[in-house]
Amino acid sequence: MAERSVRWGILATGGIAAAFAADLVDLADAEIVAVASRRRESAEAFAERFGVERAYGDWESLAADADVDVVYVATPHAAHRAAAGLCLEAGRNVLCEKPFTLNLREAEELVALAREHGRFLMEAMWMYCNPLVRRLKALVDDGAIGPVRTVHADFGLAGPFPAAHRLRDPRLGGGALLDLGVYPVSFAQLLLGEPDGIAASAVLSPEGVDLQTGAVLSWESGALASLHCSIVGGTAVTASVTGARGRIDVPSGFFHPDRFVLHRDGRDPEEFTADPADGPRTSLRHEAAEVMRALRAGERESPLVPLEGTLAVMRTLDAVRERIGVRYPGEHAAGDEVTAHAG
Repeated sequence: MAERSVRWGILATGGIAAAFAADLVDLADAEIVAVASRRRESAEAFAERFGVERAYGDWESLAADADVDVVYVATPHAAHRAAAGLCLEAGRNVLCEKPFTLNLREAEELVALAREHGRFLMEAMWMYCNPLVRRLKALVDDGAIGPVRTVHADFGLAGPFPAAHRLRDPRLGGGALLDLGVYPVSFAQLLLGEPDGIAASAVLSPEGVDLQTGAVLSWESGALASLHCSIVGGTAVTASVTGARGRIDVPSGFFHPDRFVLHRDGRDPEEFTADPADGPRTSLRHEAAEVMRALRAGERESPLVPLEGTLAVMRTLDAVRERIGVRYPGEHAAGDEVTAHAG
């Protein structure tokens, strides 16, 4: 792709779409040329807010817009398969919000569509693109703390959320696991890869979604990950990685940190902080910049957020749901959805 502005389409107009659009506006080489919502009024209001030329009252028109280089899919995750699939089939490149889909089967279908149509596809796992998280991973990969023994991560919101809220609606893929637990799982798998064993327990709502879930992942190396997510209790939202020769502690907001501390045996603690030039810790621009870099390089997926890694996370989420007994309307029986894991 030539060194011109990358032209974005935004599909959906909720809070995360607005946050992403605000960060795109700050990127000199990005341009938002179209936005779509199932409600034209929402699309027009969004377009006026961000100076977008075209506002569509349906998804199909955005998918068919040949002036769009890449579509950012920001719908609730229950609609990711339909929205991203529509865009891929129309020949658009896609950045799709996390969790990538409701389940592994839908994720595999999107990956297959991207490969069939020769399009770029990436999950918007902004944590993986965060410069400080990338630095943490590099330290672990380089053996700064020795072989990893344990990973701890949690993400909980205090609530309470009423039964009608999307986080408790099975039709919208509600529950703590997919909305929040995807971060602890993705953090553990960023460092250790796909687990060999999975154990999990949860407290379910009357609607059948998980109010809080705890999971222990295990690897043949002997490493363990203890992970927790909740929509009934505000947790510290921290993470730590312990190796044979040290530990890394990530304070609150581990998935978009502004600092972390490296503890190594026999040495003083070292604090690593975010570069102010990288923008606020809540910035989504790093994932947008990675998409644009990949498109210009002619790549079909990002090495920072590879599709096989996304599928591996979805396998884990499916396996956890199988163990805690959460199934969403329209899904097959759990055994049909989940690739078997030991443990």
